Amino acid sequence: MSRTMKLANRVEKLGVETAFLVAGQAAAHAAKGHKVYPFHLGDMNLRTPANIIEAAYRAMRDGKNGYTPNAGIPQLREALAAEFNTTRKTNYGPENVAVQPGGKPVISKFLLALMNPGDEVLYPNPGFPIYESQIRFHGGVAVPYPIIPGEKNFSFDLDAMEAAITDRTKLLIVNDLHNPTSAECSAEDRRRIAEIAVKYDLKVLLDEAYFDVRYSGESVSLIMEPGMLERSVILHTFSKKYAMTGWRVGAAIGPKSVIDVIVKLNVNDESCTCHSNQFAACEALLGDQSGGRDIMAILQARRDLAVDALNSIEGVSCYRPNATFYLYPDVTKAMANTGYTEYQPFLDAVLKDTGVSLCARTHFGTLLPGENKKYLRLAYSGIDGEMIEEGLLRLKMFLEKF
Repeated sequence: MSRTMKLANRVEKLGVETAFLVAGQAAAHAAKGHKVYPFHLGDMNLRTPANIIEAAYRAMRDGKNGYTPNAGIPQLREALAAEFNTTRKTNYGPENVAVQPGGKPVISKFLLALMNPGDEVLYPNPGFPIYESQIRFHGGVAVPYPIIPGEKNFSFDLDAMEAAITDRTKLLIVNDLHNPTSAECSAEDRRRIAEIAVKYDLKVLLDEAYFDVRYSGESVSLIMEPGMLERSVILHTFSKKYAMTGWRVGAAIGPKSVIDVIVKLNVNDESCTCHSNQFAACEALLGDQSGGRDIMAILQARRDLAVDALNSIEGVSCYRPNATFYLYPDVTKAMANTGYTEYQPFLDAVLKDTGVSLCARTHFGTLLPGENKKYLRLAYSGIDGEMIEEGLLRLKMFLEKF
């Protein structure tokens, strides 16, 4: 009975969402009685709108507590198709929608449906670490393309993206409105990405988790570009706009042939998404939208506080992105002034000295050749305005004392 159970070889390729590791360090620091300023995890400390909560209660009281169709309740699939047809100018029906327990399962199910072992998959780096983890875990070859600084925001290095394509490249992951940098495609970027996908016959995962987390301008989906509808699966989640991170409701939207496979994977994995929560998601789409607007107003105010505070620090430079709830400041000069050359000792010192808990570039993928700038990632979705000002003032004092 003492013999160690031998794990499958693929387990060595399984990564983690590294922001949760930082959260663990922050929790340990707080447990010692220290005040923590949680800029590390893209969770939300905002209340889900009351009408959505009431819809879930009502569904539970009405007996909506059992298994649902594996693809999701018809009402939610129809509402999602209608929403996308309005906002993305598509022609989806409910057969193009598979409801999921959150947005994250769409990543693995997209790969399982379309990727064979040895296939190469292009993904953004820095980027959401689960892309690389799931590609490698399921036997694919993860090929990064860079996110680079531009004049007013970060952008996608499309020359590098195209240069990385080989005969084995089969899939492309695009996270427009990007975690961690808040990079956003221009109209020209969208046109060129679509041309690349069509030219090389790439199947595409469009991660649009932050499509509705927007403060100015209008989000435009890559799905609207010629040739993208028939080759793309969209990742959608209710977590962000409606502060429903813990409700775990999302969806995959795409060609019926792929959605049918994803539904079969639902059968094998979790059977279905929580019954009452799907009715809550219907209310989120079809009901009073004032709660969502209030959430966006709060997030915008937090963004402005954080950007202004960061740009007041010597050696720190930060864009003011129009979407997402992440900031990705360049701290190259500030870190050099401290004498720290590696991220983890720097983050440890910041947490110990100030209580400010942060993620860094290295939490979002392996450094690419030639990278020499230093970046931090701050999420302001889970920290109040007063705490933002106080925490970033402490960070300023820490950095400028050197």
